Amino acid sequence: MATERYVISFRCAQRRGSIEVTRIRIAFWALLVGLPALWLAAETSPRAQPYLQGQFAYANLTGILAMGVMAVALLLALRSTAVEPHLGGLDKSYRLHKWLGVLALVAIIAHWLVISYPQWFVAMGIIAPRLANTPRPTTPEWLPSLSGLRGPARTIGDWGFWIGVGLIALALVKRVPYRWFLSTHRWLSIIFLLLVFHSVVLLRASYWSRPVGWVTAALLAAGTAAALFTFFRRVGRTRQAVGEVEGLKHYRDGSILGVEVCLKDRWPGHSPGQFAFVDFEDGEGPHPFTISSSWKDDGALTFLIKGLGDYTRDLLSKLDARTLVTVEGPYGGFTFSGRHQRQIWISGGIGIAPFISRLQELEKQPDGKTVDFFHATVGGAVEEIQRLRGLAERARVTLHLWDPNARGRLTGPILREAVPEWRESDVWFCGPVEFGNDVRRDLFRAGLPASAFHQELFHLR
Repeated sequence: MATERYVISFRCAQRRGSIEVTRIRIAFWALLVGLPALWLAAETSPRAQPYLQGQFAYANLTGILAMGVMAVALLLALRSTAVEPHLGGLDKSYRLHKWLGVLALVAIIAHWLVISYPQWFVAMGIIAPRLANTPRPTTPEWLPSLSGLRGPARTIGDWGFWIGVGLIALALVKRVPYRWFLSTHRWLSIIFLLLVFHSVVLLRASYWSRPVGWVTAALLAAGTAAALFTFFRRVGRTRQAVGEVEGLKHYRDGSILGVEVCLKDRWPGHSPGQFAFVDFEDGEGPHPFTISSSWKDDGALTFLIKGLGDYTRDLLSKLDARTLVTVEGPYGGFTFSGRHQRQIWISGGIGIAPFISRLQELEKQPDGKTVDFFHATVGGAVEEIQRLRGLAERARVTLHLWDPNARGRLTGPILREAVPEWRESDVWFCGPVEFGNDVRRDLFRAGLPASAFHQELFHLR
């Protein structure tokens, strides 16, 4: 969700094909199809209903869909470690969160159009034309005490529509500064709470005794709890540890900064490839960075940060030793587990961070797997290259250094030729998006199973 195009050390994304992406697609379509299906089961031939009754039915449909997906998006924003494994990692959860935000925006606009411009839907054949002397639909109130709240509920809905659309749209615009983006998400939780009131008062009373009402009630209740957690800044609070910057080291002409942090609180430990949200107490808010060190139970963590966006570029020059930090985590499913005895690692640029952590762990605790590590990088200091070679050798990993300027782009055919057993390997990729997409597509076309390719989707926005 970061506004500027800063590089967090695990920025790796793919759009389709892997088993992890399939999981979030299933979840997305389950909501998109499931909620309308429950609504349809509670309706009686809505297309054949008179104009006003059809308008009321479709207003309920779009409202249920909008509130349902907003509730799930709020739940995903809690960064629950109970949900994360089922979606393939927090990066996948955030991708689903973004998809649901877009769907909520579409559903809210459709809801407003159904109410404000029903003649458009008549022209499209969705709502039957007005019948002569058709009375307004009479529906019993859910509770008698709510009958006097229908007017305020409609007013809140009108204001909630405009504010909600604006805040969701701002959240999807990457040029909006990151700290503003965080604020919009916080205030969206309040808009959701107001729209819960709107929904409870105005939802068709007959729905509450049917499955669509039960599911809607459960989603509204869960979303309300998530909204309160978000507004009062309780997200991830139990997984936070306070520490301070203990050392700084510049790499690659100062464009990459190694930040060594010493935690003062208890840390549960992490697996290589996982990441944490780091707040440098500078008013910007927490940013996600891959942990590039293995865990030794000594409170020491290292992060590699590359300055491409405004915030991270400033961070490279302004961060000092002894700076207080708050670290939240660990998160992520990029943990090098797999069913094959052979693995292929591929990194590009700053994408080397999770592999450095894994190399350090293998140096101490070999797992007996055969690993070919392809690292694509332009140039590189001799000292850094020598250090990487030494680490790979001690970890018993075969290192393949690849300079795109000298040898062209590293491609799928090159990888397959270098590792003949690639079909019996787990592939772990971290690097530029298009680089990863090209490699993944080639390997899939050549026969690599989708479950064998692992690539983070971590664009927070």
